[in-house]
Amino acid sequence: MSDDHASDRGDAVRALIDTGTEADLRMFLAGLSPQEVADLLETLDDEQREHVFPLFDTPRQASVLREVDTETSRDSLIAAIPDDQLADIVEHAASDDAADLVESIPEERRERVLDEVEDEERAAIEDLQRYAPDTAGGLMQKELLKVRIDQTVAEAVETIRREWEPKIGEVYDIYVVDADGRVQGRVRNRHLIIHPPHRRIAEIMLKDVRTVPVTMDQEKIAEIVQDYDLSSVAVVDEHDRLAGRILVDDIVDVIEEEATEDIHKMGGSEALGEPYLHVRFRSMVQKRAGWLAILFVGETLTASAMTYFEDEMRRAIVLGMFTPLIISSGGNSGSQATSLIIRAMALGEVRLADWWRVMRRELFAGFSLGCILAVIGMSRIMLWHELFGTYPDYPLLLAVTVGLSLIGIVTWGTLAGSMLPFLLRRLGFDPAHSSAPFVATLVDVSGLVIYFVVAMYVLKGTLL
Repeated sequence: MSDDHASDRGDAVRALIDTGTEADLRMFLAGLSPQEVADLLETLDDEQREHVFPLFDTPRQASVLREVDTETSRDSLIAAIPDDQLADIVEHAASDDAADLVESIPEERRERVLDEVEDEERAAIEDLQRYAPDTAGGLMQKELLKVRIDQTVAEAVETIRREWEPKIGEVYDIYVVDADGRVQGRVRNRHLIIHPPHRRIAEIMLKDVRTVPVTMDQEKIAEIVQDYDLSSVAVVDEHDRLAGRILVDDIVDVIEEEATEDIHKMGGSEALGEPYLHVRFRSMVQKRAGWLAILFVGETLTASAMTYFEDEMRRAIVLGMFTPLIISSGGNSGSQATSLIIRAMALGEVRLADWWRVMRRELFAGFSLGCILAVIGMSRIMLWHELFGTYPDYPLLLAVTVGLSLIGIVTWGTLAGSMLPFLLRRLGFDPAHSSAPFVATLVDVSGLVIYFVVAMYVLKGTLL
């Protein structure tokens, strides 16, 4: 939903609150989805949220709290809800959402709220809290449907009828387990309808079920779901027993989260972790200052390189005119290459073992791109000389210097930008840390060296 719609609905709700027509307000809110209500609450102040939120029943409150994105809005709502009511909301939420909600409760209240929660629900929440939030165990929900492999269709239907509850929500797959709870396959709802009641589940189940261990990282899970076009994925514990399931809507959130994190890193910043306007100012500065300081220190090496060639620049001032052009071309080519490779890695198009194939492609690509820029640069120098007499001394040698430098620098920048993500992954780091600004800084320093070394040889005895 667009921000404009949320703002319009916020204006309507504020008007209804001011007029005091609670019946009309309830009717207006009844037509909104949980996500729309959550977006609406983001546009209200704390007092207005506290007026609106109690108008929903407990199951709907649980659904709305799940969709509230920002910690500030969620914290203000939680602060206004009594402990016993908050415990009811936790019980009505699916186990994964309940675990997230409990984590949002201030520590001084958390134990009091959990004391009000049913033992079975509390055990499920505490089990999920054992796992890191970015692993399969932290993402999964405990509620699911399962039948035993030795049951008949009729017995399986009776099991489902007995165990189904609203918190289960969408059922994409009904998992088939053995007597020890290990996953053997899956069945779909239609399989239980079209097959005779006496048929065995073992005879009709599909064996192509995909499982992931509770410790698997969320990024890897997202790749599996995308590769195999899954609607849900089963999670198994260390003994291969069915522990829970992850639904596709949670995977969509993971994909968005991982993509956002990579984009932030590629821009030369730590991941913000929250929507931009809701990040605290101090936190935003801290996340951006570290990389900016590293890049600044890196750029001081550029100044050092220029100092080293100070005599050459003094004797051939014209070389300085092309310095920004030369180093920016290398940085741009490196940034292009690193962005392409990082994205290809994220999509699984490129593996660590493909480094040699990538290196060969980028070597020829960099050389070709360098030649294109060299032709443009040389043409520009000769054209300006003919039209305006800008370079009276040795224009052809100057053009050759710039052309050869561009070929070398763009080739080197492309190679550096494409290989750095492989190096970082090989060392166990996130390839996204090879950000475009970082690559540009690296290539700036080496580009200057290439430029002046080429100039020393080409212009030796002339301008230098």
